[in-house]
This record gives sequence, C-alpha cells and structure tokens, in this order.
Amino acid sequence: MTGSGGVGHYYNRAAGGGWYHGGKYRIGKRVMESEERSTAAWLTLVGIGEDGVAGLGEAARAAVADAEFVFGGTRHLALATALIRGEAMAWPSPLHEGIERLLTLRGRRVCVLASGDPFHYGVGTTLAARIDAGEMRVLPACSSFALACARLGWAQQTTRLVSLHGRAFSALNASLHNGVRLLALTDGAESPPQIARLLAARGMGASRVTVLEALGGDSERLSHFTADELSATEMAFHALNTVAIEVVQGGGDAVGSLCPGRAETLFEHDGQITRRDVRAMTLGRLSPRPGERLWDVGAGAGSIAIEWLLSDERLAAVAIERDAERCARIQRNAERFGVPRLTVVEGEAPQALAGLEAPHAIFIGGGVSDMTLMARCFDALAPGGRLVANAVTLESELALGECQRLLGGELTRLSLEHTAPLGGMTGWTPSRTLTQWCWHKPHDFRGEA
Repeated sequence: MTGSGGVGHYYNRAAGGGWYHGGKYRIGKRVMESEERSTAAWLTLVGIGEDGVAGLGEAARAAVADAEFVFGGTRHLALATALIRGEAMAWPSPLHEGIERLLTLRGRRVCVLASGDPFHYGVGTTLAARIDAGEMRVLPACSSFALACARLGWAQQTTRLVSLHGRAFSALNASLHNGVRLLALTDGAESPPQIARLLAARGMGASRVTVLEALGGDSERLSHFTADELSATEMAFHALNTVAIEVVQGGGDAVGSLCPGRAETLFEHDGQITRRDVRAMTLGRLSPRPGERLWDVGAGAGSIAIEWLLSDERLAAVAIERDAERCARIQRNAERFGVPRLTVVEGEAPQALAGLEAPHAIFIGGGVSDMTLMARCFDALAPGGRLVANAVTLESELALGECQRLLGGELTRLSLEHTAPLGGMTGWTPSRTLTQWCWHKPHDFRGEA
C-alpha cells in the first residue's frame, strides 16, 4: 500500500527456527533432550516465612546448610543465619546484577532464599526466565496469600489478589465491585491507610478492611477497620503487611459491569469516545486473548484500550493519540478504571507507531481514509491478528469498502436509535450510521492486490 491510496505489494515476515521449551526442542521429529541441559539441579530455591528456620522442613534446612553460596534479601539471610555455612550474598540493587553473579556459579551448590512461595510474585519467576527448570529444585513455603486466606477463613479460589509492590495503587480500582473479597500485597508500612483513602474517595468507606502484619512470625497481628476508620488512623503498621478488603459499594464510583460496553458517563471525555453499544461490538470483534497486545489508534478517551485491558490482566495495550490534552485524559481514565499499565503514546499516526512492539489486534477509530496509516497497520499486525476499523463519514466508508474489496474481511453497518423526549411524549432519536470493517490477517498473508 502506498500514500497515493492504492494497495500495493506486501510480504509476510515469517518466524524461523524451532520451538524451544523446558530444555527440549525439535520440529517434526521425536522430542529430544537438549545437549545443553544440565543433568542435575545445582540451584535450590527455598521459601522462608517470618518464623525463620523453625518453619523450614528437613530438605529446606539441608539445602541452606549444604550450599556454597546463599543468596537472599538482607531479611531472609538474617532469618536463616543459624543454618548458613557458605557465603551469604545479599541481593544488590538493581537486582539484575545479583542475577548475573548467580549465573556465573552455575554447577556449584547455590541456594536462593525467598519469601514464602518463590513463584508467587517472587524471585522464582525472574530466575526461571534465565535458568532451565531442570536445573532448579524448589522448596516453597506458604505464600502471604495462602496465610492471609487461612487467617480470614476465605477460599483462595474466590479471593481476588492484587499486588501493589512497586505498582500504582490505582490497580485496585479494577477489582472494586460490591461484595468482592480481595487481598492487596502492599509496598510498606504506609500502604494500609493509603488504600483506605482510595476506597473512601470512591464512596466505599464502609468497606471492611483487615490489616495482616508479619504473617507467620512472632509479631503477627490482625487489625480490623472500616475504610473510613483506617483512612483516619494514626496506628503504625509493620512494613510487612497484607491488606484484606471486603468491598461495600456505597452508591459511588465503580468500574461498572464486568462486560465491555460500560456507560460513557464512567469515562472522562470531550465527546470523542466510542459509544457503549458500538464499543461492545468492537471489543467482540477485536476478540482479546491472554497475552495479546492492542493498538488503539486515534484513541480519543481511551475507552477501547481500557476495556480491552479490563478483559484480562495478562493483556497489554497502547493508546495512540495526537492531542496532548486527550492523552492526559486517557491516562486519568486508565487510573480510574484500574489499568495504569496502559501505555499512552502522544503523536500523529502512522509516525507515532514507529518502534512500538507488534500488536495482535488493532482498532482504528479515525483516519481510516489515510492509506499510509492503513498500510502501516496491515504490515505491523501479527499473522492471525484482527484489525477493526470504524467509519462515520462517506470518505472513510469508501476507504473501508476498498480495503474489503482487496483484502476481504467483513463489513457491517450499524444503525442505532435511542428513545428521547419528543414534545410531551417519547420518540426515537437515531445515532450516526457507522460502518465497521473487521479483517483477520492470514498466516500466509502476502498482500498482493
């Protein structure tokens, strides 16, 4: 496709090479063990709680005592000091420097101490990205999540978990539905009253809040409040705490439904927003799937990208918007809906798309008559990905018709009417007719017109 408006020649960047997972690889042949895989585990991850050595099993104690090198946070090393015979190595800041040091010890007897379960928001995930699972032995202890649910009598499978460690507190907002039970893994002694103030500010001051401190240790303490009470307390809290919340919606400010198509009144906007009925259909066509990334091009209020992210916490999205004021508004909406992970890019597309990680889905709410922009999106979209474009003008509708003629896909025309006062009675008021094009990029796409 060229800037002159025609669809030109395209090529598909095919991924080469074979699958690699868990130290095994091959395509079209019997799966064989990688020759590079270590034959024995040299690294042991030991989960340790606030009860220290007393809470460790026999295998965990032996792993710490037999290690030539023991890595961990300063607190972890202090808890296990009675067992450590090798060299104790506190994690530096930044952490990756310590990981690089650990990797130089491959084949030696190395132990890593971690809080509770190393693979529950712990260092285990970071290490697994660099070290094959077959090289590690993992001896977990109870996570803070498990301990908190046990103390409260809450079922883990129905309790929502949000980690606020190093993350924006606004991430809580996505879970603030009436009656929800959630646990927040916090970021320090100041976190409980900050969480309570967030709840109170959103009309949820009657929510029941429990602060669980130093779980599993001699200093363990549970304190119960309403959010209003906790927001005003002067009580000092242990730096290691978890906050449990039973949400009570006081007729205030929530994120609305679990389904896309949330009311426009929940968003801050200047009129440039995809209306809720159209938005619900658009999200259905975009078809979010775990781990995927969306480009919302010409994002306006960011409603499409925000509702995409609300579908699943494993999703990513980029909102591209040329207007600086709208960009700031998108960020505020993302915070309000509890998806601060939304990336906002200020700039004019297609130039603003340069350098962005390839998307699995693209929504274009404006600018569809710009063939250069459309070409850039066709090229960037991952094979098998979905592109949805909406048009309300004749010019943009004609452009989508040309795209459909050349590339296929599905064209849909939407005509919506809503009731409104008409004199002393009620009548139907039509919205602008909208044309929507949905295209799935073939895996063997070459784009030859």
